[in-house]
Amino acid sequence: MTDLDRRFNEAYKIASETKSKLPADVMLEFYAYYKQATEGDAGTEEEVMTKGVRNAFKFNAWLQLKTISKEEAKIGYINLVEKYITKIK
Repeated sequence: MTDLDRRFNEAYKIASETKSKLPADVMLEFYAYYKQATEGDAGTEEEVMTKGVRNAFKFNAWLQLKTISKEEAKIGYINLVEKYITKIK
């Protein structure tokens, strides 16, 4: 496991366990960076259009990160945790 992977996993654990109430737009950022970091580019619109408005917002947030690599997305996720929750060791 690389240092980046370790830091990303720690950031995910911290974010998952936080009791902080974050704004919806920030939560969408967390979602998008996590999906890009773990799955890569988003699929097609047809996959989410029948699944409601909430999923459409999530898909759109993820789609906006289409051009960044998984590694860049991991760094982005870590930065979000450090900005909104706590510093990563």
